[in-house]
Amino acid sequence: MPRPIVGIIGNSYLLDDQYPTHAGGTMNSDAVANVSGCLPMLIPADPRYVSVEELLDVCDGFLLTGARPNVHPEEYGECATDAHGDFDRARDAIALPLVRACVERGQPFFGICRGFQEVNVAMGGTLYPEIRDLPGRMNHRMPPDGTLEEKFALRHIVTLSEGGVFHRLMDATEVMTNTLHGQGIKTVGHRVVVDGHAPDGTPEAIYIEDAPGFTLSVQWHPEWDAENDPVSRPLFKAFGQAVHAWSAGSKAATLQQSA
Repeated sequence: MPRPIVGIIGNSYLLDDQYPTHAGGTMNSDAVANVSGCLPMLIPADPRYVSVEELLDVCDGFLLTGARPNVHPEEYGECATDAHGDFDRARDAIALPLVRACVERGQPFFGICRGFQEVNVAMGGTLYPEIRDLPGRMNHRMPPDGTLEEKFALRHIVTLSEGGVFHRLMDATEVMTNTLHGQGIKTVGHRVVVDGHAPDGTPEAIYIEDAPGFTLSVQWHPEWDAENDPVSRPLFKAFGQAVHAWSAGSKAATLQQSA
């Protein structure tokens, strides 16, 4: 049997500052293929090439990846400033309505870093442009120097809500995570449940209340060493199980309609 397809939201880059590309980190594909047990498919997140309706039909689930560009603040009713950094309006145009459609349909998605922020914005929430500038907050950004291993090293605890979704999945109320983000949740979106926090109060784990499908999202980067990390592995395994269940249900429905 073919594996269910996970659409990995890609990002736009210029190679050598002149050649436009769509790209995605291989560690995302590694986690989807080797932990979730699904077929990774990179999506060019640009409405010139794909539509949300097509993606919902082709893919069984979606991985909303991290990215350097941020969600444009116009998407949550604020003006852009230098602190907001770079943007990818084409990705905004695909990812935000895709989240809302998946929530309604029960189609599984897993949000990571920017993807976590996209979920909050898609549900009506807002973002801080720079967490480290807030009183009492730590610097959550990626270390500017060092090896890849050093940049993705575990750096702080995330405290999970007692008895919550993430607690039950992890069988723990405290987990260690990496941290490589500048922005973070300011106001929580409609039906968004914050289920985990960093020591400085920054939201780190969310899901959508009463959603019929898998909607877990995290502010850290669990795709790093997902096969071996005790926090990353259960997240990608649970996501994979949800995608397999969606795929099986969709195929069953198709067979019934054609009978």
